[in-house]
Amino acid sequence: MALNVSSACFSVFNYKKANRIRAVASEDFGAALKTEEDKVKLGGSELRVTRLGIGAWSWGDTSYWNNFEWDDRKMKAAKAAFDASVDRGITFFDTAEVYGSRLSFGAINSETLLGRFIKGRKEKNPGVEVAVATKFAALPWRFGRQSVLNALKDSICRLGLSSVDLYQLHWSRLSSMKNHFSGYIDGLGDAVEQGLVKAVGVSNYSESRLRDAYKRLKKRGIPLASNQVNYSLIYRAPEQNGVKAACDELGITLIAYSPIAQGALTGKYTPENPPTGPRSRIYTPEFLTKLQPLLNRIKGIGENYGKTPTQVVLNWLIAQENVVPIPGAKNSEQAEEFAGALGWRLSNEEVDELRSLASEIRPVVGFPVEKL
Repeated sequence: MALNVSSACFSVFNYKKANRIRAVASEDFGAALKTEEDKVKLGGSELRVTRLGIGAWSWGDTSYWNNFEWDDRKMKAAKAAFDASVDRGITFFDTAEVYGSRLSFGAINSETLLGRFIKGRKEKNPGVEVAVATKFAALPWRFGRQSVLNALKDSICRLGLSSVDLYQLHWSRLSSMKNHFSGYIDGLGDAVEQGLVKAVGVSNYSESRLRDAYKRLKKRGIPLASNQVNYSLIYRAPEQNGVKAACDELGITLIAYSPIAQGALTGKYTPENPPTGPRSRIYTPEFLTKLQPLLNRIKGIGENYGKTPTQVVLNWLIAQENVVPIPGAKNSEQAEEFAGALGWRLSNEEVDELRSLASEIRPVVGFPVEKL
């Protein structure tokens, strides 16, 4: 992923009052989530979000997604994905300060694009509200609690908001280094107390680091709302390394990124048609060959419900409880399909059967930077 971190917005943050935008569902579609009861609380915080969110990792990206290029056509498709999501009641969006084009230097990164999409939607429908999550990059030159606040204010500026709903420490090892950990966690607490965020979380944190962050925030009376990790039917490391159990024990919501395994679980890719770019090194023809029996069963279960394989595997994650998947949507068609994962539920027998079948497949490797 490109490391696009800019502080150009900071002075603007001090002089320009940004619009505050929160999340409600559009009433244009019957499938939309219409009440607060259709949302879930993030951990012990008061923040409520839709049971499924949208990841904006690919928006503006030229280092991992989009075949290394970004253009106006892709931007329009991303905007259509945003609008289709909101239309169907999915109003929780996750981004990060480092997501986006390596050539933009913060001018057109994922945060900036999401902010533009929100502003455009707000102009057409002033009552719409969107819950925004973004992340702090624990870069080597950032020290102490003030660095967290400074980065957060820059993110708020790029988003065109006055605060964000969820602010997360992005990488576990970098943000947990002995000399940095306490300052970064204290910065999260300061952000809550200063009203810059509703809730705080971490990303890619191991069980031990998660517990340490939870304890430090708890001393200030601030809940650790979430831990965002790589989690899907074929990448169940959070179940095996104690992270999922710790989240459940401590009341921390697990936000699952790459919940459809970057497209591998959709059935789109085959041994003859593997993904291109960096994903081709993870989802090889050999791996996709071994994946076919599981995909066939996913498809068969989906047919019983009138659902696609994508909707089945997202529903499988939701059935794990205390999990909010955030698949990435590049266009409106994907966003509409994701919405179909809501409003129904796999049986316990089907959930167990899919886990059993998936266990017969050698786990895929995680995204390289998740252990940073």
